[in-house]
Amino acid sequence: MDLKDLFIKEKEGSTVTVEGWIRNHRKQKEFGFIDFSDGTTQEHLQIVYDDSLYNFLDVQKMLVGCAISVTGQLVASQGKQKIELKADIIKLLGDCPADYPIQPKRHTREFLREQAYLRPRTNLFQAIFRVRSIAAYAIHKYFQERNYVYFHAPLITASDCEGAGEMFQVTTLDLNKVNGKPDYSKDFFGKQANLTVSGQLEAETFALAYKKTYTFGPTFRAENSNTKTHANEFWMIEPEMAFTDLDGDMDVMEDMLKYVVSYVLENAPLEIDFFDQFVEKGLKDKLEKLVNSDFVRIDHEEVIKILKEAPVKWEFEPEYGEDIAKEHEKYITEYFNGPVFIKNWPRDIKAFYMKQNDDGKTVAAVDLEVPGAGELMGGSQREESYEKLVKRMEELGMDVASMDWYLNLRKYGSCVHSGFGMGFERLLIYLTGVENIRDVIPYPRTPGNCEF
Repeated sequence: MDLKDLFIKEKEGSTVTVEGWIRNHRKQKEFGFIDFSDGTTQEHLQIVYDDSLYNFLDVQKMLVGCAISVTGQLVASQGKQKIELKADIIKLLGDCPADYPIQPKRHTREFLREQAYLRPRTNLFQAIFRVRSIAAYAIHKYFQERNYVYFHAPLITASDCEGAGEMFQVTTLDLNKVNGKPDYSKDFFGKQANLTVSGQLEAETFALAYKKTYTFGPTFRAENSNTKTHANEFWMIEPEMAFTDLDGDMDVMEDMLKYVVSYVLENAPLEIDFFDQFVEKGLKDKLEKLVNSDFVRIDHEEVIKILKEAPVKWEFEPEYGEDIAKEHEKYITEYFNGPVFIKNWPRDIKAFYMKQNDDGKTVAAVDLEVPGAGELMGGSQREESYEKLVKRMEELGMDVASMDWYLNLRKYGSCVHSGFGMGFERLLIYLTGVENIRDVIPYPRTPGNCEF
């Protein structure tokens, strides 16, 4: 029986069998206590046994990490738990040596990153990755209940959505033996190929067929960055919606975020309480406040005006026509005491596919800033004009011919359409209070790190 079901369904006096692992083992001369977990819930079960067991001496030799099966009767606990299991039978299913790295003591997160294949067995990471699972389900549930088609974007691509050029190359050529520029016509795909930085462009093709679609999968950036919020492999949620303008895009961004946060609060209460107690004080209040907040919507130009008039000495001076820094994001969410949509961004600092506004200076783009985390989502209304899109691509020196499939969408029944992207790990940082992206993804891929 799973512990999660046991704590819900079973009462004192029930006879049950559980299978799981020893998390701690306290032994006395004539009895012992096993702290037992099977991974199905954040709660542990205390197992009590005494020398009436036929294999009492063998049980006393069982160490932390051993896999065991226990059959016994649920009884009222003499400790903090409501119930505990009085063991009649304890069987060893998988032994574990004394040098097992995950002993019942406090481990640093740096040490646990070096033991990434074992860290899900600790309380912190068991909570993190259970919330990751629950949040992922909530995202799918939100979109599926609203008639979105789940689209699997290709991971190998010949296009660069963001135009940043920071892409991992996929090749069968031995580039160490290439003199000069590689001849990609002899490569596997007959042209240069890379790992995707975004599934957005391909998702637009599905949005203009199904009306509403979304991707949810891994993306890759070849950035040599070692910050707490950057990884080279991460997961993105990217919805695309036909017949939707920038205001409608923001409506979905706000509604989806509130839905997912509410779902996690409701379905991971033990984990949220754990994070609130041991990771970020006030986390639960922060999440509940977001769910009940009205998200402010304000133009980028007005944000810069507020920042310039603020009685603050900035490390990076805010300027019209430029991006904003972390300190600015923090200030603006505190200024409005809640989440803020910053919209209509300067054209020159945004991607080629964004809808060009009539002022000739801005695009219909939006970033969502949330208290305590800064930017959480970014989106835009997409440019539906063929002529404007071609002109913008030419201005940026892009290979227009290679993007004919994308441009043709503007010829064949184009319409107003919008979308956004949210880094899943950034959402998890916000949901758990765990501030390093390396700790919310099972096996982080960062510069110099590609191991278990």
